[in-house]
Amino acid sequence: MKISADALLFDNDGTLVSSLDSVLRCWTRWAEEQGIAAEDFARVELHGRPADDIIAELLPADRAARARARIDELELADVPGGVKLLPGAAELLAGLPAGRWAVVTSAYRELAEARLAEVAIRPGTLISADDITRGKPHPEPFLLAAERLGVDPARCVVFEDAPAGLAAGRAAGMRTVALATTTDRAELVADVVVEDLSAVSARVSDGGVEITCRV
Repeated sequence: MKISADALLFDNDGTLVSSLDSVLRCWTRWAEEQGIAAEDFARVELHGRPADDIIAELLPADRAARARARIDELELADVPGGVKLLPGAAELLAGLPAGRWAVVTSAYRELAEARLAEVAIRPGTLISADDITRGKPHPEPFLLAAERLGVDPARCVVFEDAPAGLAAGRAAGMRTVALATTTDRAELVADVVVEDLSAVSARVSDGGVEITCRV
């Protein structure tokens, strides 16, 4: 399947890199330190959500600031050795001009930049939780990325592994490519579903980017 676009917007964790083991390790330790019951912690979705949203579900507001500082400390300390580049990511990005792609992540900027740098990815445009007021599945993060790149949202393609991120891409009026790296295919609603970015290639021209997806 071929898709023509002006810009490609990539989620980070589960799309370009995997830090899911690190996320679970850090948040589990954090929950234990905060005295959160295991059954309450198990009910909260961690993947693809800003830390403040997770904390708000688990702790009263007067504990949020200190709790946020602690999870930031744990996750940043776990970056070395805690991030893996996913198949196809480096090869796909290497062929894209800086003005044709962005990373759109629910992580905060310092953590996102640290995880990307760990695998030598340095995007020209990065939208993080610091840049927005409403996270995925709201379309704001992807719409802001399109604005920063100076392209029509309808000419953007979103690459995501999480249902919330795919919903955000659709709400932004963008085409979507789902990666079955962290979520069962049956739960992925997208224009195309692939195993990972090794199934995606791109040809860049003056008119934009033509993506080929091998499903």
